[in-house]
Amino acid sequence: MSDERMAGIIARFDERAADYDDSAMHRALAEAVAGFADFDQVGTVLDVGTGTGLVLRAIAARHPSLRLVGVDVTPGMLAVARRELPAAEFIEGRAEELPVADAAADLVTCVTVLHLVADPAAVFDEFARMLAPEGTLVTATFAVRPEHGHGAGAATPGYTPNHAPFQTPEALAEVAAPAGFVLARHETVDVGDDRVLIAELAPVD
Repeated sequence: MSDERMAGIIARFDERAADYDDSAMHRALAEAVAGFADFDQVGTVLDVGTGTGLVLRAIAARHPSLRLVGVDVTPGMLAVARRELPAAEFIEGRAEELPVADAAADLVTCVTVLHLVADPAAVFDEFARMLAPEGTLVTATFAVRPEHGHGAGAATPGYTPNHAPFQTPEALAEVAAPAGFVLARHETVDVGDDRVLIAELAPVD
């Protein structure tokens, strides 16, 4: 990812950090992901692009004994996450080069982040590297909804989102396949004005 693109993303989300949690959509989506994920045999959860930690907070409310780790590039968002969920571990880092050991997580979550990354193949390779044997990946991506900006792929100053590879189950499965993932199950939910595809991907045996 170019330095300019990364700087644009960091600046945008640092700007949003103070009031990010005020979004009913973000809170509702975090709850939907926590309700969708399968926590059987899960001891450690890694949330990539954790932002203010909303997904980990929703998981912690349901499964307080789990080890929770969040990674994000945005210092302002991480400051909020650390304040709101001090029991979790939060690390500053990029999705393409995650500062996490191999096979470190039983469940990896990545919620409304993939449309921002410049190299999805590298990110899925990182997901595969970090998952423990029998681990699973849960993603949430904006599905096609032309009347709304997310679905149309609206540009943001400093970077251009790329929604197309993640808007349908078929497209998502195609992007994930080279890293050794298959689409195990999915659901599409309406959250506020957004339609979101929540998917579980499992490594090929």
